[in-house]
Amino acid sequence: MAEIIVQDKLFHLRNARMSYIFRLTGDGLPAHVYWGARLETLQSPLDRLYFESREEDYCHNTMELEKLPQEYPTYGHGDLGRGAVELTAADGSTAVDLVYTGHRVIEGKPALTGLPASFDQSGKARTLEISFADALLGVKVILLYTVFDDCDIIARSAKIVNESGSPITLDRVMSASVDLYDAEWELITLSGAWARERMIDRRPLAPGFQGVDSARGDSSAQNNPFMALVRRTTDECHGEALGFALMYSGNHTELVQVALNRTARCQLGLNDAHFRWLLEPGETFQAPEALLAWSENGLNGMSAQYHRLVKEHVVRGKFAHAQRPFLLNNWEATVFDFDEEKILNIARRGKEAGLEMFVLDDGWFGHRNDDHSSLGDWQVNLKKLPHGMDGLADRIHALGMKFGLWFEPEMVSPDSDLYRAHPDWCLHQPGRARTEQRFQLTLDMSRPDVCEYVENAVAAILDTAAIDYVKWDMNRDMSPVGSALLPPERQAETAHRYMLGLYSVLEHLTARFPDVLFESCASGGNRFDLGMMYYMPQAWCSDNTDAGYRVLIQYGTSLVFPQSTMGAHVSHAPNWQTGRMSPLKTRVNVAMWGTFGYEMDLKELNEQQFAETQADIAYMKAHRDLLLYGDSYRLKSPFEGDTAAWMVVSPDQNGAVVTAVRMSSHPNERRERLRLNGLAPEKLYHIEELDTDLTGQELMHFGLPLAFEPGDYRSLRFTLETK
Repeated sequence: MAEIIVQDKLFHLRNARMSYIFRLTGDGLPAHVYWGARLETLQSPLDRLYFESREEDYCHNTMELEKLPQEYPTYGHGDLGRGAVELTAADGSTAVDLVYTGHRVIEGKPALTGLPASFDQSGKARTLEISFADALLGVKVILLYTVFDDCDIIARSAKIVNESGSPITLDRVMSASVDLYDAEWELITLSGAWARERMIDRRPLAPGFQGVDSARGDSSAQNNPFMALVRRTTDECHGEALGFALMYSGNHTELVQVALNRTARCQLGLNDAHFRWLLEPGETFQAPEALLAWSENGLNGMSAQYHRLVKEHVVRGKFAHAQRPFLLNNWEATVFDFDEEKILNIARRGKEAGLEMFVLDDGWFGHRNDDHSSLGDWQVNLKKLPHGMDGLADRIHALGMKFGLWFEPEMVSPDSDLYRAHPDWCLHQPGRARTEQRFQLTLDMSRPDVCEYVENAVAAILDTAAIDYVKWDMNRDMSPVGSALLPPERQAETAHRYMLGLYSVLEHLTARFPDVLFESCASGGNRFDLGMMYYMPQAWCSDNTDAGYRVLIQYGTSLVFPQSTMGAHVSHAPNWQTGRMSPLKTRVNVAMWGTFGYEMDLKELNEQQFAETQADIAYMKAHRDLLLYGDSYRLKSPFEGDTAAWMVVSPDQNGAVVTAVRMSSHPNERRERLRLNGLAPEKLYHIEELDTDLTGQELMHFGLPLAFEPGDYRSLRFTLETK
């Protein structure tokens, strides 16, 4: 059971495995004490043994605050590090001095106004709401801390309230800040670019600032809103790991500052580049939620906490634990060149293979025969689909398949009726050229009228056709960022207001169409984040469907996200993005580590390949729940060698599927042993592909032999079931 113990100015949040503790100094400042394995008791003087100065020196009138491990530091009144909140008062002053004013303990998990946030349906979570104020400025800061009973995660957020009679300007707002006692950590981030998202990067901390951010208007493929700190000896299964993930889809910052005394200040929240927020008297600003994970069982242990959080406390609605249909998408088969009969022929072949849903991608609306036009004009192109969208949906359903549809609602083409009618509806700045990317502009979702149009345009299609699935795409970054509706002093609010508008639209649409499965997409994995996951239970991992690169992308993604969220498809070879020829078997085995589908015309497969495809889909159906919702373990990293391996284990430990991929072949090499994880040591498992029985103990300590066929990008799959 999650619990919060408040005693002698000490605040102790804990569950059965983890404790998070901070306390108030004599002057009412929140000082960080401990974050780690569960403590039964804590003698109040214990943490003070490690301070460099006397307790009475840590007050508002000394320069010792820089040495005090803090929970939500402020700049300009004795602490010279980056403040968690920085603001400018009406008189131009910037110093902030927050003092404790009160707290309360809440059963459960409150929602955050206007923002996605983790939730608790069990009633077993506990939340601490603690308030601090600067009496001179008339500013209150309310911090929320939630501890869950079933995952070792602390959810944190901050709310700023202007209780003065004058406006203030928020220059920086962090969702969470944690001061660690030492800097003997290594930093892990998930960085990359389009088509190579979420590559794992690991490096030691050094003096100064390090971390990741995005000022691109989205959470970005370049730097995911996540970082982890691990000890130098931490690996997948052993050692301490701290995770910091932001539940937000826009501009963000995750950073570590190593200070002069070799301590580490960890912060995450909104990116303060190009951000200012005018907070009028009586107004409140709510920061996004930060989700902090702890593990003493290595990176797999940290990932297990995030996976449980996502499955139980982030993904909502009927699809949270439901089977997901195996789909066929026409994009790589046709691009824009299709008509109704071509689509139906592709779908018929998919049905014959055993697939369950057909998804019509880009090109069905306006006069869009390439990517130069029609975004914003969400009317069906009757030249391509003479029976309309409802007619096509009915014909797909008549095949015994579900029907899905691609949208890109946040964008507008200069060549569109929408743009000609409302040229001021896109993000722009007066007097400057409107920067196009992929021949399109970004609609200004900070405007209520734009949000209303987008919501109604999507709803009109969903109301008139029987659509089971929506792929919600977003194919460009924001530049320049400006809104025709906001006054000059509020232009720097545009990017965040955009996200608030988008979240509002998604909240309304997902509530109005609860039976539609929504999938997020943004040039592939440009917005693969916890904020979007709150509205859409799965996301397209990357436009790069090459199996070799998908091993890297999905391996990095799994640090935070479970396989039930990762859109992964089998596509053509040679691959579009890399030109690589990889075996069909490997393409299937890699795509199975996600929400499975095909991105190709199955009519191009020869008879033997099509028979293999039918068998693969049948295998997937037989093991669907295990593959989608089993506990996932990374076994061998493709970032550290030529072999990648992972496995999923059923919650009752009675079944597992193991996958291994050899990236490059070498002559005269020894046979590798693959040690497994997550099995019951005493249970006897039958390995189907080897027709062999081994105990869980043998499989986890001795392992399985990896006998790859000659050649690059070869793969193996093992199916384990208890005897």
